[in-house]
Amino acid sequence: MLGVIVFAHGSRDPLWRLPVESVAQQIARSAPAAAVSCAYLELCEPDMATAVRQMVDAGATRVRVLPLFFGMGKHAREDLPVLMKDLAESHPQVRFEQLPAAGEDPRLTALLAQIALETGP
Repeated sequence: MLGVIVFAHGSRDPLWRLPVESVAQQIARSAPAAAVSCAYLELCEPDMATAVRQMVDAGATRVRVLPLFFGMGKHAREDLPVLMKDLAESHPQVRFEQLPAAGEDPRLTALLAQIALETGP
């Protein structure tokens, strides 16, 4: 079974999570057979290890991690690879895949440019 984790920094503000959770909900609607969860680096629950453990317990054998970072800052460049390595060591039966940071995808930057240039009402 495929698992997808939408990974973000985290915030104490509960409203901050809404867009992150919205991405996870869209993934779940698009791929109902996949297990989908959010995970956070800090300040929110669940953390990555907890989210992965729940997915593996539910039967996930492949987990893709979508980092919702706009650029390749320290968290995406340094912290996340360490987390991914730890997860692979903790769950050797699972295949993990770290996707590029969301902001590094040219489709997203093109969409943002399109939104900025759309004429309003």
